[in-house]
Amino acid sequence: MSDSHGWTTEVQQLVKRYENEVDVIIHCGDSELDYHSLELKNIILVRGNCDFGNGFPEEVVKDVKGVRFYVTHGHLLNVKMTEMNLIYKAEETGANVVCFGHTHVPIALQEKRTIIVNPGSMRLPRRVSVGTYVILEDDENKIDVTFYSLAGEKQQELSKTFFK
Repeated sequence: MSDSHGWTTEVQQLVKRYENEVDVIIHCGDSELDYHSLELKNIILVRGNCDFGNGFPEEVVKDVKGVRFYVTHGHLLNVKMTEMNLIYKAEETGANVVCFGHTHVPIALQEKRTIIVNPGSMRLPRRVSVGTYVILEDDENKIDVTFYSLAGEKQQELSKTFFK
């Protein structure tokens, strides 16, 4: 998830919906909540340009069941202009998947064997009519990136499958 911009109830609802079904929950920045808030407990977090206070890292590299994630908000990597800096960071960190926010535009693409995902904005979506988040599923042959509305409805037109 990303760019929830102060929403607490919606973040809590997503965490409760998936906390026993996924290996990790990631927030790609601009929560506008305190780093230690209960809503963000047990979530991998990065600092967005609207996040203030102590604790938020600018980026996180996390290995989850054989997949290396690079997580950033993206405002320091000029993501509104190009994905190239994300690709360079993936190469630099050995990431298989890059997760970022900031643009509020949901995307999933593959570049140089790296999956790049922006879950879109929960609260202030751009280029789509509903707030979105992503579930990423990895198996030995493919990675499914499935976008959902906040109501939990699959957004098929945004979702993609990438083969390894």
